[in-house]
Amino acid sequence: MFDPLRAKARVIMFVAAGFLGGLALASGMGWTGPSYAMPTITQVPQVTDDAVRPALQLSNALADVAEAVTPAVVRIEVTSTRRVGTIRIPEPFRPFFDLPEGQEHPEIPSMGGGSGFLVSHDGYILTNDHVVAGANEIRVYLKDGRYFIASVVGSDPTTDVAVIKIDQDGLPFLSLGRSADIRVGEWILAVGNPGFGGSPGDLDYTVTAGIISAKGRPLRLIQSELERNPEFGQALSGYAIEDFIQTDAVINRGNSGGPMVNLRGQVVGINSAILSPSGTFAGYGFAIPMDLAARVMEDLIEFGRVRRAWLGVSITQIAPEDQEYYRLPQVAGVLVQDVTDGGPAARAGLRQGDVLYSVDGTVVYQPNGLQNLIAQKRPREEVTVRIYRDASPMDITVRLGEAPLSSVEQPEARPEAPAAEAKLGISVGELTPGLAQQHGYSEAGGVIVTETSPLGPAARRGIRRGEKILEINGEPVSSPDDVRRILRGVQEGAIVSLLLGWRDETTRILNVRAAG
Repeated sequence: MFDPLRAKARVIMFVAAGFLGGLALASGMGWTGPSYAMPTITQVPQVTDDAVRPALQLSNALADVAEAVTPAVVRIEVTSTRRVGTIRIPEPFRPFFDLPEGQEHPEIPSMGGGSGFLVSHDGYILTNDHVVAGANEIRVYLKDGRYFIASVVGSDPTTDVAVIKIDQDGLPFLSLGRSADIRVGEWILAVGNPGFGGSPGDLDYTVTAGIISAKGRPLRLIQSELERNPEFGQALSGYAIEDFIQTDAVINRGNSGGPMVNLRGQVVGINSAILSPSGTFAGYGFAIPMDLAARVMEDLIEFGRVRRAWLGVSITQIAPEDQEYYRLPQVAGVLVQDVTDGGPAARAGLRQGDVLYSVDGTVVYQPNGLQNLIAQKRPREEVTVRIYRDASPMDITVRLGEAPLSSVEQPEARPEAPAAEAKLGISVGELTPGLAQQHGYSEAGGVIVTETSPLGPAARRGIRRGEKILEINGEPVSSPDDVRRILRGVQEGAIVSLLLGWRDETTRILNVRAAG
């Protein structure tokens, strides 16, 4: 029997089941689901400007400097040729190749380059010599996308500085600062335009920030760069720049030749090399001081070559013993070990044993510091050097000469010596014919150092086994007994001044503090 109420209930249950099933299906397909309130997104700073104002000012300053200097930084693309290894071609195939009999070292095209920066509105550009060395064609890319073929005005491999020029006017250029004024800890930017990938736009205008980590860094610190770039190493080894600026700003390959600028946007150095076993940046970058680079640039533009000033002395580092012996105001200056006959220093009256303390009022602290000061002068320019002689200061005027490439003041190497015992940590004996032959002397006679203690005072100052002792405290010695007699009167802690000779007839002075 048909029950309308029961039928109505079935319909309602069917409809409800369909609705719930559809709802479940829709939910599973993502058409519906729980609704969430849109979160409030804010750009309100979590730290007030006042709290970080000094850092914001520095950040803005770095950005302003980058914007100001990058238009004058260029990418340099160099096309050259290089020889490849020997190619041997089997006889059946030789007719197909235009090569002489036997073997050939063919030249193949090669592309390289680096960075540079404009220093004048009419297209003069400073860069590294090793960037443009051996170039067949030099192409310079500007920030606005234009490029020009450049010519080499002059290049100095000994300082790794080159000047090139493009034929264009109205160009942006950078102001040159004084590298002598920079301080360790000062903020700088290193700017490069490496353009990796061979086309403009690839890593163009790379700007890195850092501080001046040190000044006066020697050439040996960038030995890894020299090994990767033998031409660079051979060039620098002839002159041995010993006054690199060190920075922790990133300098990588392709940035060579770019400017290192201070927060005023002035160039204080030319990015040149890195210290890295891997070939990439490892925290140590080096730049050529702008004072030296500017001096080289002026000569290259005016004369096409560098006219190098020459003083004509051989020098070594001052030690605390020297300061006490010569009564110097501080541990500063360099000790003159030799004066070139007929050279500028000799003509002015400098002599062995003088302490060269300053040049034109600038105190010299290391041999490389004197080298850099003289390198910034011109031949025939007069300089005033302050020396200490017999513990008294005096000023001498020297007219500098012009040096050949090899005539550069270099610090003398100080080899270590094997062991022995004595009052100065040495043993002495007569220079017999047998010892003369053994150590390379042309004749016998006099007193020779036969042994040195590796931890003794003499060895610490660099006295070598085989050196002759010519004088002690200004008194000539001719026998081992003379040495012992003089040393008997020396008190513990006193400074003993030794004049030493070597088989090539060169002499040097070393001041040693006597042990007890």
